Amino acid sequence: MRVHNGPAAEVISVVLLLAVLAFAVVRPKGLPEAVAAVPAAGIVLLAGLASPAAVWARVLQLLPTVAFLAAILVLAHLVDSEGVFDWLGSRLAVAARGNSHRLLVLTFAAAAGTTAVLSLDATVVLLTPVVFATASTLRVRAKPHVYACTHLANSASTLLPVSNLTNLLAFGATGLSFLAFSGLMVLPWLVSIAVELGVFWWFFAADLGGVGVAEPAGPARKTPVFALVVLAAVLVGFGVTSLVGLAPVWVAAAGALVLAVRGIRAKRVKVRAVVVEAAPLFLLFVLGLAVVVQAVAAGGLGRVLAAIVPGSPGLVGLLAAAGIAALLANVVNNLPAVLVLLPALGAHPAPGIVLAVLLGVNLGPNLSYVGSLATLLWRRILAGKGMVPTLREFVRLGALTVPVSLVAGVVALWVGLLVAGSTR
Repeated sequence: MRVHNGPAAEVISVVLLLAVLAFAVVRPKGLPEAVAAVPAAGIVLLAGLASPAAVWARVLQLLPTVAFLAAILVLAHLVDSEGVFDWLGSRLAVAARGNSHRLLVLTFAAAAGTTAVLSLDATVVLLTPVVFATASTLRVRAKPHVYACTHLANSASTLLPVSNLTNLLAFGATGLSFLAFSGLMVLPWLVSIAVELGVFWWFFAADLGGVGVAEPAGPARKTPVFALVVLAAVLVGFGVTSLVGLAPVWVAAAGALVLAVRGIRAKRVKVRAVVVEAAPLFLLFVLGLAVVVQAVAAGGLGRVLAAIVPGSPGLVGLLAAAGIAALLANVVNNLPAVLVLLPALGAHPAPGIVLAVLLGVNLGPNLSYVGSLATLLWRRILAGKGMVPTLREFVRLGALTVPVSLVAGVVALWVGLLVAGSTR
């Protein structure tokens, strides 16, 4: 098949990408994102906007990542069925003792940990309702705490290769092991979270005033020991298996299998629910979107990015790479952004540049609704609770947190690279 290049092909590719993203944002009549992404991918192939060989290579490259996403989504659902998030909510309520400031710090810690281990989707879908209910139980204003869930779902997803789909997509390009990746990202992770907490403390000062109920009503939740042990084993397994070259999907799948067998035997979980929670249609959306992005990257955008993204991991280069990535994420969403940026970095990019790009596409989406699909999902969850965030407030908070946390995170990454001797 002949591949068509030129301005017309580039325009069609960009229009297809924007149409797929617009559909994913609006989801008319609740239709799944794949309804737009799969036909768009078909148009890319039929119109010759990308070669079948290049598309097939991209799909094969993504399959392990997509499989991991399915496994981690199932694992998060099964952990929730074991009562982990209800237990966590009760622990937050008891530890906060009716103090909104204390609850905010605890929510930051819970959201950061959940995002790092179970990915940002678990924080948005499972932790947000728990935090909302906890704030209601304590009779304190929920707004700062639920905002923390969406911000930490993005900004706390930089720690591990498994914390975000963007990390998984870029992990191979870093050339780092699981532990080396996490070692370089731990300081930026801590610094960016600390900066966000400081901004939240100031921005929501009026909402954090006052004292709620010190002793929440109701019996204490039983500690879900088995599920917590499985989670700990999965986290350790991610690090250990990376040393022998085993993909993280096998660890996540093993953890999910253990909890699934236990849940099915206890009649707490149905097989059909496990399949549904694997989100097969969303996985098709990811693959379809990747095909469309392949056409965009092959056109003018890919060439422009290859020309402007720096290759040197000095401080200026890291800041520029992160800034470009953050801007692109807020224009076309963070998932397409990383898919377009990776080819632009070249065959053997400096690990520091790839990590700076990840800081950009993970921290940057807190600036707008379209930057991350998780943020859009968060909005729907709050709407179901009767608490619809305003665009003005969301953007104001993002404008205060994103630039300073991104710069602080990049500087921390630069320091880590200096210490590790990876600045070349």
